[in-house]
Amino acid sequence: MNENNLGLILDYNYMMADYIGGKGITAQEIESLKEKIRLSHNNMMIKKTNGMMDFRRLPFEQMDLVSEIKEYVNAVKNDIEAFVVLGIGGSALGPIAVQQALNHPYYNELTKEKRNGYPRLYVLDNVDPERISGFLDVVDIEKCLFNVVSKSGSTSETMSQFMILEKMLEEKVGSDKIRGNIVFTTDREKGNLVEIAKKKGYRSFVIPSGVGGRYSELSSVGLLAAAMCGIDIEELLKGAAYMDELCSREDVYQNPAYMFATLHFIAMNQGRNMSVMMPYADSLKYMSDWYAQLWAESIGKKYDLEGKVVHAGQTPVKALGVTDQHSQLQLYSEGPDDKVIITLGVKEYKKELMIPAVYEEIKNISFLGGHTQNELIHIEQASTEYALMRSSKMNMAILFPRVNAFTIGEFIQMMEIATGFMGELMNINAFDQPGVEESKNATYAMFNKPGYESKRREMEEAKQKEERFIIR
Repeated sequence: MNENNLGLILDYNYMMADYIGGKGITAQEIESLKEKIRLSHNNMMIKKTNGMMDFRRLPFEQMDLVSEIKEYVNAVKNDIEAFVVLGIGGSALGPIAVQQALNHPYYNELTKEKRNGYPRLYVLDNVDPERISGFLDVVDIEKCLFNVVSKSGSTSETMSQFMILEKMLEEKVGSDKIRGNIVFTTDREKGNLVEIAKKKGYRSFVIPSGVGGRYSELSSVGLLAAAMCGIDIEELLKGAAYMDELCSREDVYQNPAYMFATLHFIAMNQGRNMSVMMPYADSLKYMSDWYAQLWAESIGKKYDLEGKVVHAGQTPVKALGVTDQHSQLQLYSEGPDDKVIITLGVKEYKKELMIPAVYEEIKNISFLGGHTQNELIHIEQASTEYALMRSSKMNMAILFPRVNAFTIGEFIQMMEIATGFMGELMNINAFDQPGVEESKNATYAMFNKPGYESKRREMEEAKQKEERFIIR
């Protein structure tokens, strides 16, 4: 345990055959993977040192960046009303998740004084024209700072947003006055945003070349947005560093990320092809969205490392306790045995709310009086875990002593390491996304982007949809 007693706890009792019988995992099954675990650990350590897993270096090598970001935030925060992230995938999901976890649940609705002088945060992560138009109805773009996040500077969704908003700013305030409204987060040397920044003088922050989008929250991608909303980014990195050191152990029984992945690997091979993350805290709600991209895009692969077609993967599902006890738990409890359920719990919430001792004559609600909402949500989580165990359904829990910058940093690093380790166990590349690239290439081709002529011909020659399979 660390000196602040803030270490995350992984409780996997209800994954084991000792509790859920023949459908559970045995100690012998874990031991049978001992050699695979050893080899996977060695591969992880090699990749950590040779630049193939650079997200693991982020907690230890960014003190200069932290200083640069804090200085920038202090220089601009008083002049803007909103900080607006233009990004998609990890560039959006990470900032949303960290903001929801660590700031007031209605942060944007607080006065600037109650936000300690920090701007509101908006994340535009889609290209729905109604979404962007609606956003423009509630902000003054002259008082917004737009953070364009794209390593390549060619992400169609993000760049289309940038092109629209930059043009609007030019028309409203003049092209010579908008440098204070735009900041880039991109590659150090290459890409469209690098060229645009040089040409127009926009400020830029660097995304490390070896850090992919879904592993980038603890880089400038996430740290800038977090700091702009008053979040302690040094504590985020300290928590991640603590977890990284913990997860450098080879012993799976002393390594929460390795155990998380190992249990999922065994469960997946037994037919549990879904991983449900169910936080019992609204603050952690969007951590399950962030996890869904990390897990899906990393381990859903057609080919293994030898080029063999495997169509491997496990589908992540996001849920929220206690809300989804009333919408999904029936399926998880009595439906097919094809899921691993992960609950996220919080030992100490930031607030305590007492339930008054009223309606004593109504016995089926009066029992709540004199207790707290804190007790209720803890008991609801424990009851869900117990009910799943009684139904012989695999479930594990990750407990946060408190939700703060340190523990969120821990959680991010733990999940990223677990995902990389799952890739090693599965013998797939957890750091590419060829399936996503196919969709991107099709989009480029349909817009007649130079260089994608053959893809456009391929699409034009493909079998066209038939009217007989369409109902009007």
